[in-house]
Amino acid sequence: MRRTRFDEWPCPIARTTDLIGDWWTPLVMREAFLGRKRFDDWVTALGIPRAVLTARLERLVQEEMLRKVAYEERPARYEYKLTEKGIAFYDVLAAMWRWGSDWQWGDGEGPLMLVDRDSGEEVVPTVVNEHTGERIDVRRLRVKTRAH
Repeated sequence: MRRTRFDEWPCPIARTTDLIGDWWTPLVMREAFLGRKRFDDWVTALGIPRAVLTARLERLVQEEMLRKVAYEERPARYEYKLTEKGIAFYDVLAAMWRWGSDWQWGDGEGPLMLVDRDSGEEVVPTVVNEHTGERIDVRRLRVKTRAH
């Protein structure tokens, strides 16, 4: 089955969906944020088929979210490191974390939580307007074409 591509659409959600539109890519990126860098570590952590992981890593390198760095010459072995673009993707995962925490379990019942490394306090991600610092309220938004 051929999938529909959204990489040329004018909508940021469509283009992002084109990149992460399968269930493995966000999990691969999550593991990269947890410090995974090597192919076999992802296979072990996720139980992901090797061919699927190869395809996802190739796409993430192509999209400049990860960079491939040799750590051994014979045989050739590589690590995958987050780029600046890849690090910026954490905002997407944080929004997914928040939604999943709020809606996939009862209040305060999720098995995992984000905590600040220094204080140990729980971190609850929130999407805010960068200009005002206020939480985004969809009821106050509309979409319009950017003037060029």
